[in-house]
Amino acid sequence: MINQQANERFSKGRGAQYNPKNKFLAGEYVQEHPEAIDDWEEENRKTEYIYDDSRTIVNKVESPDVGMSFSANPYQGCEHGCIYCYARNSHEYWGYSAGVDFESRIVVKQNAPELLRKFFGNKNYEPVPIALSGNTDCYQPIERKMKITRRMLEICLEFRHPVGIITKNALVLRDLDLLTELAGMNLVRVFSSITSLDEDLRQRLEPRTASYRSRLKVVETLSKAGVPTGIMNAPIIPGLNDNHMHDVLQAASAAGAQWAGYTVVRLNGAIGPIFHDWLHKAFPDRAEKVWNLICSCHGGKVNDSRWGNRMVGDGKIAELIRTQFKLYCRKYHLNEKEMTWNTKDFRRIQKGQLPLF
Repeated sequence: MINQQANERFSKGRGAQYNPKNKFLAGEYVQEHPEAIDDWEEENRKTEYIYDDSRTIVNKVESPDVGMSFSANPYQGCEHGCIYCYARNSHEYWGYSAGVDFESRIVVKQNAPELLRKFFGNKNYEPVPIALSGNTDCYQPIERKMKITRRMLEICLEFRHPVGIITKNALVLRDLDLLTELAGMNLVRVFSSITSLDEDLRQRLEPRTASYRSRLKVVETLSKAGVPTGIMNAPIIPGLNDNHMHDVLQAASAAGAQWAGYTVVRLNGAIGPIFHDWLHKAFPDRAEKVWNLICSCHGGKVNDSRWGNRMVGDGKIAELIRTQFKLYCRKYHLNEKEMTWNTKDFRRIQKGQLPLF
């Protein structure tokens, strides 16, 4: 299962420790003499940005168990480098690897705001909440320069269109002015992904993300500003962070979160061998135990694609996680308020038309 050519030394600056073969490509580049070619040291690879003029930006979500109808992702690939990220597989469609390529070769959809405007302007479109970061984080580091997410939020505000955000980056607070205005019309929800409160674990699991303290500060700042906010305690990885759930939900509630969700880790496609390799390098003392616990949640495998089961798993460990989540949410008054959205104020604005205030 482990890539035999991978250097056994753990690279702290990366999630994935190597580049697995892209299943869509006939050939691949391999490292034959790692001791002689410094350029192959994956942790030293500089991030490369590929600027793309996409044809579409809004994706219809067909999966019935993810809680969204449409998503929009201004970036493909994610510099945060979270080892478990389900979006890694989609990087193969762009001709790259789901491993180190995913976190070092970032596709920038520079015309995303214009495409979003065009989508909202379609005369047949009926508004439903659209999710930013349905696949990769819309506030990853390049957003500080490109401001594509900010421009998309400006268009949501202009059209009075509801939008949801999930992120691991404190950069979201840069756009507090827009988020506050959207919140005043019940047009936005912001979720922070918080997997643990253990910083040592974060640095291995999500090496280029904001600290957990920073993410809780995001929750607190948004809540105090009147922006409805929640957290995703996801994914739960039994043997690594399942026993951190109580502290995460307690801290999130104290910071002002109204809602919380969770998923159990699933390692589909190329993510399985990437995670397996990482696990044995990052946590060699408990790698097999963690791997077996994950398998126990998915019928003896590390992935179950059945709708309804794939996100939460089944079996005794998955049931224990589910029971604890419900208990802690009840204890800390999370998910008590129904999440409703304003779609009645949507206004269709054609190109060149000025909105009337």
